[in-house]
Amino acid sequence: MQVERVNVLGVGISALNLDRATQAILEAARERRKGYVCVTGVHGVMESYDHPEIRAAHNRAMFCTPDGMPMVWVGRWAGHRAMRRVYGPDLMLRICQASAGQGIRHFFYGGANGVAAELSIKLQERFPGLIVAGTYEPPFRPLNAEEQADLAAKVRAAKPDLFWVGLSTPKQEKFMTEYIDKLETTIMLGVGAAFDMHAGRLRQAPPWMQRSGLEWFFRLCMEPRRLWKRYFKNNPRFVYHVICQKLGLEKFTLP
Repeated sequence: MQVERVNVLGVGISALNLDRATQAILEAARERRKGYVCVTGVHGVMESYDHPEIRAAHNRAMFCTPDGMPMVWVGRWAGHRAMRRVYGPDLMLRICQASAGQGIRHFFYGGANGVAAELSIKLQERFPGLIVAGTYEPPFRPLNAEEQADLAAKVRAAKPDLFWVGLSTPKQEKFMTEYIDKLETTIMLGVGAAFDMHAGRLRQAPPWMQRSGLEWFFRLCMEPRRLWKRYFKNNPRFVYHVICQKLGLEKFTLP
Protein backbone atom coordinates (compact mmCIF):
# COMPACT_ATOMS: atom_id res chain seq x y z
CA MET A 1 0.00 0.00 0.00
CA GLN A 2 1.40 3.38 -1.04
CA VAL A 3 0.95 6.04 1.63
CA GLU A 4 1.69 9.73 1.18
CA ARG A 5 3.69 11.58 3.80
CA VAL A 6 3.20 15.02 5.28
CA ASN A 7 6.33 17.10 5.86
CA VAL A 8 6.28 18.14 9.53
CA LEU A 9 9.52 19.98 10.27
CA GLY A 10 11.42 17.54 8.07
CA VAL A 11 9.74 14.37 9.38
CA GLY A 12 7.53 12.47 6.94
CA ILE A 13 4.31 11.69 8.82
CA SER A 14 2.23 9.04 7.04
CA ALA A 15 -1.23 10.25 6.01
CA LEU A 16 -3.09 7.41 7.67
CA ASN A 17 -6.03 6.61 9.87
CA LEU A 18 -6.31 3.65 12.23
CA ASP A 19 -8.07 1.35 9.76
CA ARG A 20 -5.60 2.04 6.94
CA ALA A 21 -2.60 1.72 9.26
CA THR A 22 -3.80 -1.65 10.55
CA GLN A 23 -4.46 -2.91 7.04
CA ALA A 24 -1.11 -1.68 5.70
CA ILE A 25 0.95 -3.14 8.55
CA LEU A 26 -0.71 -6.56 8.48
CA GLU A 27 -0.45 -6.62 4.69
CA ALA A 28 3.29 -5.91 4.95
CA ALA A 29 3.70 -8.62 7.61
CA ARG A 30 1.94 -11.24 5.48
CA GLU A 31 4.06 -10.28 2.45
CA ARG A 32 7.24 -10.48 4.61
CA ARG A 33 8.23 -6.88 3.84
CA LYS A 34 10.79 -6.09 6.49
CA GLY A 35 10.76 -2.68 8.18
CA TYR A 36 9.77 -0.74 11.26
CA VAL A 37 6.92 1.56 12.24
CA CYS A 38 7.23 4.72 14.34
CA VAL A 39 4.28 6.28 16.14
CA THR A 40 5.19 9.93 16.09
CA GLY A 41 3.96 12.93 18.04
CA VAL A 42 5.36 16.33 19.00
CA HIS A 43 8.12 14.81 21.14
CA GLY A 44 9.38 12.64 18.29
CA VAL A 45 9.30 15.51 15.80
CA MET A 46 11.19 17.84 18.13
CA GLU A 47 13.78 15.16 18.91
CA SER A 48 14.17 14.85 15.14
CA TYR A 49 14.47 18.64 14.78
CA ASP A 50 17.32 18.66 17.30
CA HIS A 51 19.06 15.43 16.26
CA PRO A 52 19.57 14.56 12.56
CA GLU A 53 20.08 10.86 13.35
CA ILE A 54 16.62 10.67 14.94
CA ARG A 55 15.11 12.46 11.95
CA ALA A 56 16.82 9.95 9.65
CA ALA A 57 15.45 7.08 11.75
CA HIS A 58 11.91 8.40 11.39
CA ASN A 59 12.28 8.97 7.67
CA ARG A 60 13.65 5.47 7.05
CA ALA A 61 10.59 3.91 8.71
CA MET A 62 8.02 1.95 6.74
CA PHE A 63 5.38 4.24 8.29
CA CYS A 64 5.42 7.12 10.77
CA THR A 65 1.89 7.18 12.10
CA PRO A 66 0.36 10.44 13.39
CA ASP A 67 0.39 9.57 17.09
CA GLY A 68 -0.61 13.03 18.32
CA MET A 69 -3.42 15.37 17.26
CA PRO A 70 -0.97 18.12 16.18
CA MET A 71 0.29 15.74 13.47
CA VAL A 72 -3.29 15.26 12.29
CA TRP A 73 -3.97 19.01 12.25
CA VAL A 74 -0.85 19.69 10.16
CA GLY A 75 -1.81 16.87 7.82
CA ARG A 76 -5.30 18.24 7.33
CA TRP A 77 -3.91 21.72 6.67
CA ALA A 78 -1.84 20.05 3.94
CA GLY A 79 -5.02 18.64 2.35
CA HIS A 80 -5.18 15.10 3.81
CA ARG A 81 -8.77 15.25 5.05
CA ALA A 82 -9.02 11.52 5.80
CA MET A 83 -6.00 11.63 8.11
CA ARG A 84 -6.81 10.65 11.69
CA ARG A 85 -4.84 9.99 14.84
CA VAL A 86 -3.09 6.60 14.91
CA TYR A 87 -2.32 6.42 18.61
CA GLY A 88 0.18 3.76 19.68
CA PRO A 89 -2.05 2.05 22.28
CA ASP A 90 -5.01 2.02 19.86
CA LEU A 91 -2.84 0.64 17.05
CA MET A 92 -1.62 -2.18 19.29
CA LEU A 93 -5.16 -3.19 20.24
CA ARG A 94 -6.47 -2.99 16.68
CA ILE A 95 -3.63 -5.07 15.23
CA CYS A 96 -3.87 -7.66 18.01
CA GLN A 97 -7.62 -7.93 17.44
CA ALA A 98 -7.27 -8.20 13.65
CA SER A 99 -4.45 -10.76 13.84
CA ALA A 100 -5.94 -13.08 16.49
CA GLY A 101 -6.48 -16.50 14.99
CA GLN A 102 -4.72 -15.50 11.77
CA GLY A 103 -1.33 -17.12 12.43
CA ILE A 104 0.47 -13.81 13.02
CA ARG A 105 3.12 -14.19 15.73
CA HIS A 106 3.86 -11.37 18.22
CA PHE A 107 6.89 -10.61 20.39
CA PHE A 108 6.97 -7.93 23.14
CA TYR A 109 10.25 -6.19 23.93
CA GLY A 110 10.43 -3.53 26.63
CA GLY A 111 8.82 -2.48 29.86
CA ALA A 112 10.14 -3.10 33.37
CA ASN A 113 9.27 -5.18 36.41
CA GLY A 114 7.40 -7.83 34.45
CA VAL A 115 5.37 -5.47 32.25
CA ALA A 116 6.02 -7.33 28.97
CA ALA A 117 4.96 -10.68 30.42
CA GLU A 118 1.91 -9.14 32.08
CA LEU A 119 0.99 -7.37 28.84
CA SER A 120 1.16 -10.61 26.87
CA ILE A 121 -1.18 -12.36 29.32
CA LYS A 122 -3.73 -9.54 29.27
CA LEU A 123 -3.75 -9.30 25.49
CA GLN A 124 -4.19 -13.05 25.06
CA GLU A 125 -7.09 -12.97 27.51
CA ARG A 126 -8.64 -10.07 25.63
CA PHE A 127 -8.08 -11.52 22.14
CA PRO A 128 -8.45 -15.33 22.12
CA GLY A 129 -6.30 -16.85 19.39
CA LEU A 130 -3.59 -14.16 19.67
CA ILE A 131 -0.18 -15.82 19.31
CA VAL A 132 2.48 -14.41 21.64
CA ALA A 133 5.75 -16.03 20.60
CA GLY A 134 7.88 -14.41 23.30
CA THR A 135 8.74 -11.47 25.54
CA TYR A 136 12.01 -9.83 26.58
CA GLU A 137 12.59 -7.29 29.34
CA PRO A 138 15.79 -5.34 28.56
CA PRO A 139 17.99 -3.51 31.06
CA PHE A 140 17.97 0.30 31.31
CA ARG A 141 21.05 0.57 29.12
CA PRO A 142 22.23 -0.66 25.71
CA LEU A 143 22.47 -4.43 25.43
CA ASN A 144 25.92 -5.91 25.85
CA ALA A 145 27.27 -8.57 23.47
CA GLU A 146 25.98 -11.47 25.57
CA GLU A 147 22.50 -9.94 25.85
CA GLN A 148 22.40 -9.22 22.13
CA ALA A 149 23.20 -12.86 21.40
CA ASP A 150 20.56 -14.01 23.89
CA LEU A 151 17.91 -11.76 22.33
CA ALA A 152 18.82 -12.88 18.81
CA ALA A 153 18.53 -16.53 19.84
CA LYS A 154 15.15 -15.98 21.50
CA VAL A 155 13.80 -14.14 18.44
CA ARG A 156 15.20 -16.77 16.09
CA ALA A 157 13.37 -19.46 18.03
CA ALA A 158 10.15 -17.44 18.35
CA LYS A 159 9.93 -16.46 14.65
CA PRO A 160 7.71 -13.40 15.28
CA ASP A 161 6.02 -11.52 12.47
CA LEU A 162 5.47 -8.42 14.64
CA PHE A 163 8.03 -7.28 17.19
CA TRP A 164 6.57 -4.68 19.55
CA VAL A 165 9.01 -2.23 21.18
CA GLY A 166 8.09 -0.29 24.32
CA LEU A 167 11.10 1.89 25.15
CA SER A 168 9.83 5.48 24.64
CA THR A 169 11.13 7.99 22.11
CA PRO A 170 13.92 8.31 20.99
CA LYS A 171 15.25 5.06 22.52
CA GLN A 172 12.85 2.89 20.55
CA GLU A 173 13.66 4.57 17.22
CA LYS A 174 17.38 4.05 17.85
CA PHE A 175 16.76 0.43 18.83
CA MET A 176 14.66 -0.33 15.75
CA THR A 177 17.15 1.19 13.30
CA GLU A 178 19.98 -0.80 14.90
CA TYR A 179 18.21 -4.13 15.27
CA ILE A 180 15.77 -4.41 12.36
CA ASP A 181 18.43 -6.16 10.27
CA LYS A 182 19.93 -8.09 13.19
CA LEU A 183 16.82 -9.91 14.36
CA GLU A 184 14.76 -12.50 12.49
CA THR A 185 11.46 -10.68 12.53
CA THR A 186 9.45 -8.92 9.85
CA ILE A 187 8.08 -5.68 11.31
CA MET A 188 9.04 -3.76 14.44
CA LEU A 189 6.57 -1.30 15.97
CA GLY A 190 7.67 1.30 18.53
CA VAL A 191 4.67 2.05 20.74
CA GLY A 192 6.21 3.42 23.94
CA ALA A 193 3.77 3.75 26.83
CA ALA A 194 1.28 1.31 25.26
CA PHE A 195 3.01 -1.47 27.20
CA ASP A 196 2.32 0.14 30.58
CA MET A 197 -1.20 1.21 29.60
CA HIS A 198 -2.40 -2.19 28.42
CA ALA A 199 -0.65 -3.96 31.28
CA GLY A 200 -2.71 -1.79 33.63
CA ARG A 201 0.27 0.11 35.04
CA LEU A 202 -0.55 3.53 33.53
CA ARG A 203 -3.88 5.31 33.07
CA GLN A 204 -4.97 6.59 29.67
CA ALA A 205 -6.41 10.04 29.12
CA PRO A 206 -10.21 10.27 28.69
CA PRO A 207 -11.27 10.12 25.02
CA TRP A 208 -12.33 13.79 24.96
CA MET A 209 -8.82 14.85 26.04
CA GLN A 210 -7.27 12.62 23.38
CA ARG A 211 -9.51 14.08 20.66
CA SER A 212 -8.86 17.68 21.69
CA GLY A 213 -5.07 17.35 21.80
CA LEU A 214 -4.88 17.59 25.59
CA GLU A 215 -3.50 14.14 26.33
CA TRP A 216 -0.11 15.71 27.01
CA PHE A 217 -1.67 17.61 29.93
CA PHE A 218 -3.22 14.44 31.36
CA ARG A 219 0.08 12.57 31.14
CA LEU A 220 1.90 15.53 32.68
CA CYS A 221 -0.46 15.35 35.67
CA MET A 222 0.18 11.59 35.95
CA GLU A 223 3.99 11.80 35.64
CA PRO A 224 5.04 15.41 36.36
CA ARG A 225 8.62 14.70 37.39
CA ARG A 226 9.40 12.70 34.28
CA LEU A 227 7.50 14.72 31.69
CA TRP A 228 7.45 18.40 32.67
CA LYS A 229 10.70 19.26 30.91
CA ARG A 230 9.63 17.45 27.75
CA TYR A 231 6.30 19.24 27.39
CA PHE A 232 7.33 22.73 28.47
CA LYS A 233 10.33 22.62 26.19
CA ASN A 234 8.88 20.90 23.13
CA ASN A 235 5.29 22.10 22.83
CA PRO A 236 5.97 25.86 22.43
CA ARG A 237 8.91 25.19 20.11
CA PHE A 238 6.80 22.90 17.95
CA VAL A 239 4.08 25.54 17.50
CA TYR A 240 6.66 28.21 16.68
CA HIS A 241 8.52 26.15 14.07
CA VAL A 242 5.32 24.85 12.42
CA ILE A 243 4.15 28.43 12.00
CA CYS A 244 7.53 29.33 10.53
CA GLN A 245 7.30 26.37 8.14
CA LYS A 246 3.78 27.36 7.12
CA LEU A 247 4.86 30.94 6.44
CA GLY A 248 7.92 29.84 4.49
CA LEU A 249 10.36 31.25 7.03
CA GLU A 250 11.83 27.78 7.58
CA LYS A 251 12.14 25.16 4.88
CA PHE A 252 12.43 21.42 5.39
CA THR A 253 12.89 18.67 2.84
CA LEU A 254 12.11 14.95 2.98
CA PRO A 255 14.57 12.38 1.61
